[in-house]
Amino acid sequence: MISFNVPPYVGNEMEYVREACEKNRKICGDGPFSKKCHEWLEQRFGTPKALLTTSGTAALEMAAILCDLKPGDEVILPSFTFSSTATAFQMVGARLVFVDIRPDTMNIDESKIEAAITDRTRVIVPVHYAGVACEMDTIMDIARRHGLLVVEDAAQGVMSTYKGRALGTIGTFGCYSFHETKNYSMGEGGAILVNDPSYTERAEIIREKGTNRQRFFRHQVDKYTWVDRGGSYLQSDMNAAYLYAQLEHADQINENRLASWNDYSTQLEPLAREGRIELPTIPEGCMHNAHMFYLKARDLEERTALIAHLKERGVQAVFHYVPLHSSPAGRMFGRFSGEDVYTTRESDRLLRLPMYYGLTEHDRAQVVAAVRGFYA
Repeated sequence: MISFNVPPYVGNEMEYVREACEKNRKICGDGPFSKKCHEWLEQRFGTPKALLTTSGTAALEMAAILCDLKPGDEVILPSFTFSSTATAFQMVGARLVFVDIRPDTMNIDESKIEAAITDRTRVIVPVHYAGVACEMDTIMDIARRHGLLVVEDAAQGVMSTYKGRALGTIGTFGCYSFHETKNYSMGEGGAILVNDPSYTERAEIIREKGTNRQRFFRHQVDKYTWVDRGGSYLQSDMNAAYLYAQLEHADQINENRLASWNDYSTQLEPLAREGRIELPTIPEGCMHNAHMFYLKARDLEERTALIAHLKERGVQAVFHYVPLHSSPAGRMFGRFSGEDVYTTRESDRLLRLPMYYGLTEHDRAQVVAAVRGFYA
């Protein structure tokens, strides 16, 4: 079976983990490898402050707290996303307002956002699906005109850019995931990018269980204490060591994935020209990171049959999100603004092919042959 995902591994991970345990003897949060990851993210992407977290969900939860939302405040987001995008804001009492997506990128339709704004709206949460950027110029303009914060869910967007700017660095906050399914992984983990320095100190406090511990370490106070809301969001330095090995090879991983993505695209283009399938769209000005390669079948029935066909031929292919607004919790904690023209329809059609660092040419050829065989 050709697996849908194989976690990235470059070879130095265990050496660095041993260094954290045996040499540094620092395996809790914010050890030497955590600091190296922070510096790498800040320098590579140009954000004022990057902080590792225990997950991408934790990064979103920190962002929700930093937005200082009150019960009843509204947050605008797409329904086509993972539950973490919603739960992070619902946990602080916000009401969720779901907006339709664009069928070309599967991202939030920026032209539908303004109609969803009310006097309770406080935050817009664009989700960069498959590492392809949302239309951030329009979204940031809307946010400025209405006095809203922007939290980028860039869980899938590490190394992607929008008009030359790294995803996660455009909004007030950006959130990354380093889960084992992501391009760069430490098993479970994430990071929050704090792009407005006025939030940096509070972000450190929230991350450190609501204490001013970082100020103590900088000798700004003679003891640290509980001063604000917070949680246990520090990632273990062993996990950071594992991740840092991959960040050192970030370009190598990125180029390898892009080669696989481009090969899929080239080989499946004839089926797209015939109108049998649809392939991903990458808008002008967007550089993606080959986080995933998907195709769209005609409808749910055809997609189900295609998944079964691929499985019989040794290919693990999977569908993706069930729209949140149709879920029990989505109906309980949110509402859909406007009409669901594309969210459900496009979700029902989308199928993801195997994509990971080290995917071989032979395996890609087998995947493509299986897809072609279905439509032959």
